[in-house]
Amino acid sequence: MTPRIDGPPPTPQAIIFDWDNTLVDTWPAIRDALNTTLTAYGKEPWTMTEVRQRVAKSMRDRFPALFGDVWEEASDFFYKRYDEIHKIKLEPTAGAEKMLATLARSGLYLALVSNKRGDFLRSEAEHLGWGGYFNAMVGANDAARDKPAPDPVIMATQPGSITPGPAVWFVGDANIDLECAANSGCTGILVGEGYTDITYPHHHFTDCMALCKFIDKL
Repeated sequence: MTPRIDGPPPTPQAIIFDWDNTLVDTWPAIRDALNTTLTAYGKEPWTMTEVRQRVAKSMRDRFPALFGDVWEEASDFFYKRYDEIHKIKLEPTAGAEKMLATLARSGLYLALVSNKRGDFLRSEAEHLGWGGYFNAMVGANDAARDKPAPDPVIMATQPGSITPGPAVWFVGDANIDLECAANSGCTGILVGEGYTDITYPHHHFTDCMALCKFIDKL
């Protein structure tokens, strides 16, 4: 395991956020749609612990290994169920909305990069009334490759004519977010507690409000 980086991260020019389970709690909806799909295709459903451990890659990178030649059909099945429930079950994580409002008022360039399909990502942000906080919202299939490749980070920073680098923070809750930060030359920021599988360099904040308070002091 790569140790947490001591000392403060560089002052940000831009902050890119992961979406699922960084800014919003979507585990219940993801588990529901995934287990509905697994069961329909004759596979054992996953516990919430298994879902949290195994779900990180985008669908086009994850489903072929799960469903083989019928992965695209299974993907459509998943999204049909997810579309029925995702907004009903969508809940912001603690402090996320206040943090985003504070950061937006500061004038920082904010963007989303997620392995959730782009249309669902943008519809969820708009549903919460958060669309105006972000200069770009990049989801799965929007760029040539998904996280952890650097492509979506490059796409997310282009509207601000910003070059990915240490002054661009990538904030997320999973190893794949920190891997994406490393691959794009950005500063990795881990938000949350209880992680045991982190292998990429990162700075750490316990929650969204701790991150916001730190930025307020810069």
